[in-house]
Amino acid sequence: MTARVAEMAARLTHVPGIRAVLLGGSRARGAHRPDSDWDLGLYYRGTPGTAALSALATAFQGSPAEVTGPGGWGPWVDAGGWLRVDGVQVDWILRDLDRVEAVWAGCREGRYEVGIQPGHPLGFWSPAYPGEVALGRVLSDPGGELTALKQETSVYPEPLREALAAAAWEAEFSVAAARKSAPSGDRLHVSLCLSRAFGILAQSLHAHHRTWCLNEKGALAALRGLDAAAVETAAELVREVRAVLGTASG
Repeated sequence: MTARVAEMAARLTHVPGIRAVLLGGSRARGAHRPDSDWDLGLYYRGTPGTAALSALATAFQGSPAEVTGPGGWGPWVDAGGWLRVDGVQVDWILRDLDRVEAVWAGCREGRYEVGIQPGHPLGFWSPAYPGEVALGRVLSDPGGELTALKQETSVYPEPLREALAAAAWEAEFSVAAARKSAPSGDRLHVSLCLSRAFGILAQSLHAHHRTWCLNEKGALAALRGLDAAAVETAAELVREVRAVLGTASG
């Protein structure tokens, strides 16, 4: 499948607008299972040729496949297509390279956004854009644009580290809010507050250790790879959460 994906990446960069292709997800990190998806980021400028992309997807899949245009999947994940190639799931995810670069410029100044996005229950944190580039593997990049950006993002910006680490206050605030709702048995509000607390803590601790956190999946477990202080901070929050849940269930 590796050769097939390499062929796919090379052909994709001949589609109008597509400037580079990046392998992301667990396969880029070497943490994949045999049945893991292949996640390909299709970085474009201007307006990508979605008709040409759909035709290429159809050719690789061997049956009709559609690639949606920008915004088709939401304000942050943008668009793409789900393919089944040689019995393996391959996801094409469009990324606006101009927007990625703009977000990266903001991150270098300590600015970030958290937007609403389907599939991201705790919101889409904008530093995921440069984080994807930093953690991904460039498969095709004729102009060298994505390769240059990957080199830049290899160094975690100190202003972003400070900003995200400082956001940790909201985790404690969220637990306090859950504690207030627990006696009345408002389990929905309690669970949402606690989920939010864990999500913020994961982002803050990763940033503190200059490590990119792309989304909620596996974020809490990944804290085990950080130092003992990070693990203890997470454990302390877990203890607080258990106390709140005990009150709510009562």
